[in-house]
Amino acid sequence: MKFQLVDRIEQLTPGERIVTTKCLTSAEEYLADHFPAFPVMPGVLMLEACTQSAAWLVRLATGWQKSIVVLRRARNVRYASFVTPGQTLRIEATAGKADGDVHAFTCTGTVDGRTAVQAKIDLRAFCLADSDPAAGQADQAILADLRRQFDLCGGPAAADAAAAPRQQAGR
Repeated sequence: MKFQLVDRIEQLTPGERIVTTKCLTSAEEYLADHFPAFPVMPGVLMLEACTQSAAWLVRLATGWQKSIVVLRRARNVRYASFVTPGQTLRIEATAGKADGDVHAFTCTGTVDGRTAVQAKIDLRAFCLADSDPAAGQADQAILADLRRQFDLCGGPAAADAAAAPRQQAGR
């Protein structure tokens, strides 16, 4: 089961930084078990929100050529506060160095200006066809779905907003 933990891309500087938001509602399926009397977003899903946010930067950096982006490693993960229904988790992911198909990021998640999660993560990008050439059609279907998700969460508008000042500076 995979949860969509990026509702909106607020800011995007391709190759450098992304800011996303997740508005936590009481309708989130996982809150029924975590915890019924005190529903909070599980820490592992806060880390997944960081991963999903940074993955958009990887997809842009690779020219949408890699269908799969997964968490390879998480370091220095610190949880500082809860995220409860009605609150918005704001994730900022800053790109570090890329080494082949592995991309490094520093991520911070905040709620109302207070840190909720911090982590250094490495993501690995690849295609299913890399290990099974017959999976090329699956890669294309996954990428088409990801492009729709990117559009729905405001990715193109955020990218255009970031590009506008650079284009004006170049005149």
